[in-house]
Amino acid sequence: MRRLVFALWIALAACSSETEDKESTGTTTPGESEDLGLVSVQPSLLVPGTRVVIRGKAFVPPNIGPSRLVLRGSLDEAPMELVLAAAYVSDTELEASWRGALESGLSVKEGVFQGTAVVATDQDDGKTHISPTLSVRLQIAPSSKPDVFDVAQGVIFVNDRIEVRGEGFLLGGEEGNSVAMLDGCFRQEGQGSCKPIPTAHVIASPTQPNDRTRIAFPFAPNVAGIHPGSFEGSVVISNEHGLAADSITYKTDSYPVRFDLTSTTIFNLTPKTASLGQYVDIEGGGFVGVPPDGSDPGLALTTLMLSGEFKTGAANPIPVDVTLVPEFVNGNLVRYVLSEKDDELGQAIDLRKTTGDFSGTIQPVIQYEQDSVVGAAHHTSFRIESVKQVVWVNFVASYVGSLRHFGLRAVDPMIRERVLEVAARDYAGTNMEFRQEKPADYALFAQVDLSGPDPNGYGLLGYDNTPGKDVGNDRLYDKIGGVNATTQEDGYAGYGGVFVESFFGFSEHPGILAKRLEGANPFFDSIFDPFRPDVGGRPVEAADLSELIIPKLSSGDECPAVDKTDRGMQIACAIWALGSMIGSTMTHEVGHSLGLADPYGSEFHNLGDGHNRLMDSGSFRPFLERAEILGYGPAVFCEEDYQYLRFVLPHPDPDPAPSRPPCW
Repeated sequence: MRRLVFALWIALAACSSETEDKESTGTTTPGESEDLGLVSVQPSLLVPGTRVVIRGKAFVPPNIGPSRLVLRGSLDEAPMELVLAAAYVSDTELEASWRGALESGLSVKEGVFQGTAVVATDQDDGKTHISPTLSVRLQIAPSSKPDVFDVAQGVIFVNDRIEVRGEGFLLGGEEGNSVAMLDGCFRQEGQGSCKPIPTAHVIASPTQPNDRTRIAFPFAPNVAGIHPGSFEGSVVISNEHGLAADSITYKTDSYPVRFDLTSTTIFNLTPKTASLGQYVDIEGGGFVGVPPDGSDPGLALTTLMLSGEFKTGAANPIPVDVTLVPEFVNGNLVRYVLSEKDDELGQAIDLRKTTGDFSGTIQPVIQYEQDSVVGAAHHTSFRIESVKQVVWVNFVASYVGSLRHFGLRAVDPMIRERVLEVAARDYAGTNMEFRQEKPADYALFAQVDLSGPDPNGYGLLGYDNTPGKDVGNDRLYDKIGGVNATTQEDGYAGYGGVFVESFFGFSEHPGILAKRLEGANPFFDSIFDPFRPDVGGRPVEAADLSELIIPKLSSGDECPAVDKTDRGMQIACAIWALGSMIGSTMTHEVGHSLGLADPYGSEFHNLGDGHNRLMDSGSFRPFLERAEILGYGPAVFCEEDYQYLRFVLPHPDPDPAPSRPPCW
């Protein structure tokens, strides 16, 4: 039998035509792939429009280099090679788009691929890094026909998710959706007849990512309304493919179902202690509403009636009788954010200055079209605490690229840990919290971006691009990062954040990485030259982490390492110094966003050159102080600035510093 070779080259400038014996993973020198890993390629069935999910480790953002998935093996016993451009999602996930077999240059519409997969990345070190191989089996088809084995039934709430077990379901996105089509009649509680209802269409989604065997759809208000009662009828699952598969539709046979709907109920409120800008999750059943990314012509809405009293420690408690409008998430969860603006609770209680305990009831009310249903009151209690400023420390992709120039990418997690240590130390005794992950429990939080080069082109170490002085920290949602058109209109730099690559300005030989600063210091080069590839240093590698003893330092007094043969200590000093510089620059810029320095005056920095003052201007903050080595630093908030922070962000812990320098 004649053997056919199928080759697919998708959107890859790096993959120009090559002879058959060349490596399709790249044309540059292969690099060591000790870190790069490939765990899975999903889903196992590819139809036009499928989002191919590639999971592994040590994936890199596009500023470091493009990635691709390379599949080698056979399609129905005929040799085949596929190269798919892979877009960066995170360091553990890439994604590729499958447009279909014929659209990709294959001569057949379907088949089963069996073989191996690797991820290859052309990185900025001039090498192609290749993961170990992974055995894979993928079915390629022009479409997918669904089949239903079972549908969950019984007592449910409105908007409960109804699980369907079967095979061949669609995963959403460009490949299309599996849609539940419900027909039958509804008998409202207390009424005798079962009234026919129009066919209702509800989109179903996979219960687990990339799983085509289980989907679930919400028993939405457009099926039978929101009143308690019983539904009798049938469901059909329709696979409605996207444009890539010519919008073809396949339907299953009907499956008989019965559901008994009960009234909306609240089970629990979490957390029991919250503060301004924080979410309170209300868990229960039967909630209705419009998701943040959705729409509903029926104007479904859930409100919450809160009634009771709020005790502050004063003689007389504050009566509370308000209606709250929470954010709808799904039928089992709504979220209320403690807000001081346009909110009845925020108007009844000063959420910024008042702490205390609420005790009483919370009662759900759901509305859909012209109907409304009042659920049972739920007894509850919770505490409102002092305002907290949560800060998301966002390490953007260009930050990782700049670590490559330092030769320190392999110790990125340890540098991040040091950055967060510095942040927690500098703001100790105030109600500040720095997080590496984007907060999901706060609606109002600040963000500071840690990036690579200064996009303003000025070589700034850091810049607060938030608008004006936020005296009193009225804004809890400042973003130090990205571009702010308002600051550009005022003639200032538009891009904010901390710019790690600019720290090379402290080198006496920064090369093309930065402009040399007046405060350039030979100790910078003593610490970082052993790892900088541009000056002949050897970057930290995975082998260093497994073979060397790298101490976790509690001070920088022994840095730079005296013993030049002690590479473990050299690495530890580099982690300490760079993490300290990034961390204290970040806390300085966050201080600006909180109204410092001179919060009630016109100055943005402390005047003059004080000893170890964090809010001094940049020229008065030398490298040794920033790096916290040889007995210099750490810089701290001066006395008046710190007392201001304690006033706007009160915390019960005492000031950990035995003394602070004066501000003026």
